[in-house]
Amino acid sequence: MWFVLLSVICSVTVGLFLKVAKKMQLSVFQIITFNYFSALLLTYFTYQPELTFKEKTIPYSLYIGLAILLPIVFLIQAKSIKETGIVKTDIAQRLSLFIPLTASYFIFNETFGQLKIIGFIVGFSAIFFTLNKKSDNKSNNWVYPLLVLLGFGIIDILFKKVAVLKEFNFTTSLFIIFCGAFVISISFLIGKILVQKEKLELKNILWGLALGILNFGNILFYLKAHKALSENPSTVFAGMNMGVIILGSIAGILIFKEKITKWNYFGIFLAIVSIIFITLSQIM
Repeated sequence: MWFVLLSVICSVTVGLFLKVAKKMQLSVFQIITFNYFSALLLTYFTYQPELTFKEKTIPYSLYIGLAILLPIVFLIQAKSIKETGIVKTDIAQRLSLFIPLTASYFIFNETFGQLKIIGFIVGFSAIFFTLNKKSDNKSNNWVYPLLVLLGFGIIDILFKKVAVLKEFNFTTSLFIIFCGAFVISISFLIGKILVQKEKLELKNILWGLALGILNFGNILFYLKAHKALSENPSTVFAGMNMGVIILGSIAGILIFKEKITKWNYFGIFLAIVSIIFITLSQIM
């Protein structure tokens, strides 16, 4: 569970980083683009991943899928926030947990004990109470939130598949995925520069390189968690989600002075209870 905790810390810090960037009116897309460049450099120089595959069967569909989905889902998430508001988008992102949990049972053949099932039920309740906030955006268009839900859910499943690959070290997979995501992102960015005359700014590049360090840690620890708990992928999926709810809410209260209702506090409490049940299911 330590790897889950480290991934949660990195994930929440990434969110805070982007929130500050938006307040400073920086180009979030430029930051995201160069974040992948920073992450791939870190992966290469830290782990020296093996890049000679010889007779190995390369899982092209897995790598290409993640390389495309990572930046595309980000764009969809940004569009969803703009069209329907951050509250509905957050709900969709958290409810995406349902997809990998279902995959844990049907694809990864995990068996769920009573404690874990109770933890999941309490966890989904925590999502609704924690995100029970008023939204200024009255749009009822659920197309973008639905795409956010599907996107994050599929990404979780694909990363689990990457973690259990036997022929490839997960750091090699990570390097390939970051390279692909950077190529996709920089292609979009070049298009925006040429078509929309968007200006490339040094401050966005520097923020992106810094963000890449956090994103590198987030995905690295997430994959390590899946390797360490290879027989219990649902523990990683749920633990990560509930951990982000708890730490993200605390950060919002302390750093951004966000107003939290009594129902939100109750949701945070339920998230803690959920993690306790899920953790107990691992040791009992």
